[in-house]
Amino acid sequence: MIDNTTQDTKGLSIKDGWIKPARRCPSPNQNKRPQDEISLLVIHNISLPPGQFGEGYIEDLFQNCLDRDVHPYFEDIADLEVSSHLLIDRQGEIIQFVGFDQRAWHAGVSCYKGREQCNDFSVGIELEGTDDTTYTDQQYRVLVNTCRQLINTYPELTEERIVGHCDIAPGRKTDPGPSFDWQRFKLMLSDTCK
Repeated sequence: MIDNTTQDTKGLSIKDGWIKPARRCPSPNQNKRPQDEISLLVIHNISLPPGQFGEGYIEDLFQNCLDRDVHPYFEDIADLEVSSHLLIDRQGEIIQFVGFDQRAWHAGVSCYKGREQCNDFSVGIELEGTDDTTYTDQQYRVLVNTCRQLINTYPELTEERIVGHCDIAPGRKTDPGPSFDWQRFKLMLSDTCK
């Protein structure tokens, strides 16, 4: 098992692959990592229905119980088996779907520096948002503290190994999109080291 227990980056701690004080919402869409390795962090965005926030449908999707009759968009995605390790909603709440020691199904067809199958060695973090909607201050703060806690826990994970979904699946994915302020994120992340 690839877990070290670490504590405390702004009130966060990781124990047995779960971050506290995140709300747990286990997804069946996970399996064992082929190796005990966490060396990449992938930032995504998601909103369901597209452009709408706070409805709870992301949890339904990751738990395979999305009701296809609620919205026309759901008809095409209700049967997907996908997940992410974490979701940070618009208010900054963290919801964890998959333990970090397990492989979540978030990256799909992907490649990082010539290495394919990024799900095998990455942690996926979804931000509730869209490519063109400004992320909230709370999301940046919680994302930075979460990333710092993950870096402190998993030695192969570094600041330089944090990417967008668009970076590992170019031409197929665009998230977290132009609305994600990478400069702001990186400055905040480097400030947490001080």
